Amino acid sequence: MQIKKGIAVSPGVAISRAVVIDAEDVAIPRRVVASSAVGKEINRLDQALEASHKDIEKLRDQAVATVGEDLAKIFDAHLAMLMDRPTIAQIKQAIESENVTAEYAVYSVMRRLAQMFSGQENRYLRERANDIWDLERRILGHLIGHSQQELAHLDAECILVAHDLTPSQTASLDKKKIRGIATDAGGRTSHTAILAHALGIPAVVGLEDITGAINNGDSIILDGNRGQAIIEPNAEQLLTYREQKRKATAFEHTLDELRKLPAQTTDGTAIALQANIEFPDEIEPALGKGATGIGLYRTEFLFLASETEPTEDQQYASYKQAIEACNGLPLTIRTLDLGADKVWLGGYTDHAERNPFLGCRSIRLCLQNLPLFKTQLRAILRASVHGPVRIMFPLISNLMELRQAKMILADVQEDLDEQAIEYATDIPVGMMIEVPSAALQASVFAQEADFFSIGTNDLIQYTVAVDRGNERIANLYSAAHPAVIQLIREVVRAAKRANIDVSLCGEMGGEPEYVMLLLGLGLRKISITPPAIPEVKQIVRSVSIEKCKRVMRKVATFETEHQVLNYLREEIRRVLPNGTLGSR
Repeated sequence: MQIKKGIAVSPGVAISRAVVIDAEDVAIPRRVVASSAVGKEINRLDQALEASHKDIEKLRDQAVATVGEDLAKIFDAHLAMLMDRPTIAQIKQAIESENVTAEYAVYSVMRRLAQMFSGQENRYLRERANDIWDLERRILGHLIGHSQQELAHLDAECILVAHDLTPSQTASLDKKKIRGIATDAGGRTSHTAILAHALGIPAVVGLEDITGAINNGDSIILDGNRGQAIIEPNAEQLLTYREQKRKATAFEHTLDELRKLPAQTTDGTAIALQANIEFPDEIEPALGKGATGIGLYRTEFLFLASETEPTEDQQYASYKQAIEACNGLPLTIRTLDLGADKVWLGGYTDHAERNPFLGCRSIRLCLQNLPLFKTQLRAILRASVHGPVRIMFPLISNLMELRQAKMILADVQEDLDEQAIEYATDIPVGMMIEVPSAALQASVFAQEADFFSIGTNDLIQYTVAVDRGNERIANLYSAAHPAVIQLIREVVRAAKRANIDVSLCGEMGGEPEYVMLLLGLGLRKISITPPAIPEVKQIVRSVSIEKCKRVMRKVATFETEHQVLNYLREEIRRVLPNGTLGSR
């Protein structure tokens, strides 16, 4: 039995068997397979070697055409190493004698070989270590890619264990089989955390080395309330956690009874609770939780789930499906937010950047790839005839970006007019407020945007200068930072002065401790992950706006995020003593 501590990002308890996936850019942990599976691992190795061979031959041919025969000979050396019989024999012997995965056998043998070369006095020999690193990554890429394809077709429920999950990985997971997620890396608003919260499944991130501590098939308890993973638990722990699961299920059923009741404060103020989604088929469950519309449709997952760019008709079909699923309720479609950590392997974002979160992402990428942008806007406009739609541009940081995006939208509308293609002419066009420059100039943007949506995930990241996916500094990322709260307050004030709609669509809105503060700041529309809606509604129905304003005024007197968070947690425990917050 072993207990690993991490960061709780999605509440609940999961008890199941582990399925572990590796990443080719991190150390591969040693995992043992059953004797009966050794043959399968050898076969996987052979397939990876063959695929790598084809890759290198293709690269060599391309190099010959571009740089000539002499420089292309480096790939001949790679092919020679790939066919080196003693090295391949060592890898296969490791699999057969130690019963380890093909990934670990490749990793251990190739690393040992590279270290031997890097220790040589001869410079030429030392430099061959880089060739071995490159070859190792290529083989591992095929092996790990194979395992990721298998994840899309899991045949049993499991807890997924990984170093981290990319958005493209999450888009291909069989979400009905994943009972929990545990990762080495990540923070409270990493995409792993957002996915898990959206699915309503327990998740713990920032566990540092969970992938090295557990093997495929090991029993694991994942505690998304306390932020811990228990590997191979004993009978007493299993009994305790099963009882916790029973009580949590009963509490959720109590919350679900609120579904048909209005989200209204005790003094009669209506609060619109909407849902954040990635795919149209999430809309029906979201409405079932009590959502009164979709405040954020993240369209980039259409791309991340595909190796090729979705066509205009494919995008139109997806948007039409989403609009019709809303059954007359509003749908806010955010245009593509590719880039940063959402790397689409099909193109546009496959180039390396030193600091991708400060690079060509979101609206910047769209404005530099107009055919891509216009195709999406055409699809949205065509679908708009089927129900109420709002268009929202992400990561706007200056007025020119908003004006350019609106001009391109107008150009697309003119094209549709010339082609006599019908679309709604009264679509509200708004923007995300997720960088400090936009928040500070909110009064200026309010003159040209129909609505604001405050994206707290990025707003917090850029305000406190903390990468929200970096587990080493995850403790510094906090929605309770006084500067973040001040920016939100100014945005809400600017929107109200200009008489435009303002909402909040970040993870902050779904965390119980912040609900009263947000209402006190003046927000009357919050878009959150569907599983969070019942608990947030319960809080809304338990407090008055005057009470929330008192909370806001008290928070304004604090100087540190720790003071803010401690106060908010104490206040919400008084309102919701038996909620999930109480068990954290």
